[in-house]
Amino acid sequence: MATTHILETPEADIAYDVHGPAPADSGRAPLLMVGQPMEAGGFTTLASYFPERTVVTYDPRGLGRSVRKDGDVTNVPAVQARDLHAIVQALGAGPVDVFGSSGGAVAGLAFVTAYPEDVTTLVAHEPPLIPVLPDAAAAERARNAVTEAYQAKGFGAGMAAFMLLSSWQGEYTDDYFAQPAPDPAQFGMPSEDDGKRDDPLLSDRSWAVSSYELDVEALKKAPTRVVIAVAEESGQSFTGRTTLAAAAVLGQEAIVFPSHHGGFLSGEFGYAGKPEAFAARLHEVLG
Repeated sequence: MATTHILETPEADIAYDVHGPAPADSGRAPLLMVGQPMEAGGFTTLASYFPERTVVTYDPRGLGRSVRKDGDVTNVPAVQARDLHAIVQALGAGPVDVFGSSGGAVAGLAFVTAYPEDVTTLVAHEPPLIPVLPDAAAAERARNAVTEAYQAKGFGAGMAAFMLLSSWQGEYTDDYFAQPAPDPAQFGMPSEDDGKRDDPLLSDRSWAVSSYELDVEALKKAPTRVVIAVAEESGQSFTGRTTLAAAAVLGQEAIVFPSHHGGFLSGEFGYAGKPEAFAARLHEVLG
């Protein structure tokens, strides 16, 4: 069972869930599981494989149950880092371990940069960091094209463009940009436009996540053990390449995790990975 808490701040009310034993009753530091734009529910299965530990999941501000009061709609890693710091303070049980996936891995890196004393180990799984790529300008153009498709024709067109971007192997060459606009039906997406333009993945609201620039010196000086993790099935896809490049920038080799970009997910999201094997690998890496 998990208990839900609301952390009230001047800018947002942050909803977070505490799974397993209370921090005072656990023999290990709390483990925070962080996503972006994924909400807490995406980590339910993974958290269940850590019954011996206090596991904390949460909805990033503006998503799910976490209501913004600042009038902003953008998702900025440094802001998410402040929210994570506030959660650790509310727990009163730092420093913590952090598993961050996708945009949550970027938030984790920003968290360690800003609050290095808060985190013992960070496992950053597949951070989508455009600036570390050799073809950063082309990758940014490809990302922007996803948003342009979304703004022009809605969710189905935007998601089809995103899936084309995320599945492309290797650098974004002229061949990539010469492709015709993908048909949403080809990816099982709706063709009709629902009129909404606020999707955190497809709009420009999360561009600050993929455009985040690592503070390499700060990360190297931090007492935190930073582990960059890549999915075994990612190959030379966008997140596979950004992960390997980020690891290289930090002077390390990426550690391989089972399955794909969402390898910790079970079937309820239609994107099932290998959660049991993934959790076993995470146990091993955390020690």
